[in-house]
Amino acid sequence: MSTKDLIAEARAAAANAHAPYSGFHVGAVAIAADGSHYAGANVENVAYGSTICAEGSAIAAAVTAGVKKLDSIVVTCLDVEEAFYPCGNCRQLMAEFGVERVIVDGPDGPVEHTLAEILPFAFGMRDN
Repeated sequence: MSTKDLIAEARAAAANAHAPYSGFHVGAVAIAADGSHYAGANVENVAYGSTICAEGSAIAAAVTAGVKKLDSIVVTCLDVEEAFYPCGNCRQLMAEFGVERVIVDGPDGPVEHTLAEILPFAFGMRDN
């Protein structure tokens, strides 16, 4: 599946987001080594700590399907005109499942990073 198709899938997921508090409709697609992909949307809650980010939702869908290693993740937000990056908590969650490539939907097209670029010195099993 092309990056363009994955961004379209993330945007479709974002359209289903539950975002009554922030107004940010975020979608993500987690991609496994075999090419399978799992979409997620953010699900907000009035008790903010109970909110689920789109990236976490997509990773949870992959784990539910039995996938424990992810290669990449695509992230988009329908409500901003700039690249919308994952929060620190989601970056750490990506590290847990081996994400190496993060693709962010931006106004001039997709922006690609390694996870190490956006999360240097990730906390890992060695730190436990």
